[in-house]
Amino acid sequence: MLEGLLEDQLLDEPPALHFALQPGAQPGGSAWVAVCERAWLAAHLAALEAVGRAPARIVPELTPDDGPARLWLTGEPARAWLLMSGDGVPGGAQALPFGPGTAALLPATGAAAPELLAEPAVAALAEQSLQRPVAIRSAAQRLLQASRGAWDLAQLEFSRGSRARAARRAGTLWREWLHAPAWRPARWALALLLLVNLVGLNTLAWRTQQALAAQRQANQALLTDSFPQVKVVVDAPLQMAREVAALRQATGAASGRDLEPMLQAFGQLALVQQAPAAIEFVAGELRLKGLSLAASALIEANQRLRPLGLRLDAEGDTAVLRQESGS
Repeated sequence: MLEGLLEDQLLDEPPALHFALQPGAQPGGSAWVAVCERAWLAAHLAALEAVGRAPARIVPELTPDDGPARLWLTGEPARAWLLMSGDGVPGGAQALPFGPGTAALLPATGAAAPELLAEPAVAALAEQSLQRPVAIRSAAQRLLQASRGAWDLAQLEFSRGSRARAARRAGTLWREWLHAPAWRPARWALALLLLVNLVGLNTLAWRTQQALAAQRQANQALLTDSFPQVKVVVDAPLQMAREVAALRQATGAASGRDLEPMLQAFGQLALVQQAPAAIEFVAGELRLKGLSLAASALIEANQRLRPLGLRLDAEGDTAVLRQESGS
């Protein structure tokens, strides 16, 4: 349909061209149509995809604008170009080589002079030729502003699909978040929030380290006060346990690792009615052979033994009672 409507206004054959409608175009109304050479556009897209930079969006550098007229001077002094868009610009947007006669082609805007922007390399040329002050903008700023527009030439055979459109929209929102002046307060607020959280986390970590150091010093003081013969403290809880075990052995007092307390703890469980066929006790491990324990009884027994620092396991017809790791 576009080829038929625009055929008489095109210099090239319609099949060799790519068409893209203005965003928000409605049936029955007028709309701008962007036209470019299809092979030229496809070649550039293929080159980007070949290096792993497949574009999700195709943005025109210059678009028709319903706002005030704006002039951009870009390029180099020897090869400068004037980009025009906005009210009064023929065709909505134009790109013209900049020369002595270009001033006569500027849009008629009445009393209000169009905004004049120029890249640093051609700023002096613009002021000298047009006798007006200019606002300096880099090419990157100009292209970034163009990328924030709603136009997308990826239509028809160059359409990127719904997933690509979603990714394109997400990318547009991300770029706006990073660069748009309207989002600057939100960016500062987020940075301040992250900074406050970082300071808070560091403060909490410092306080936790201080508490751990105080607890470590208290453990060391308890060890050296209780057992003055300990001169070097490496692991206070472990050294305390060893000293207590040595003291019990010297006084003949029973500990939780001795046979009698472990037999007494097992007897209080009342898991089985029959007596074990054999009993073995080695290095704090009690093995009672000839006993069959159900899984449910084993779970209940371990719940009762856990406060005593003991654990009961079943190895075939042998019940093994030992201290839990770290007890």
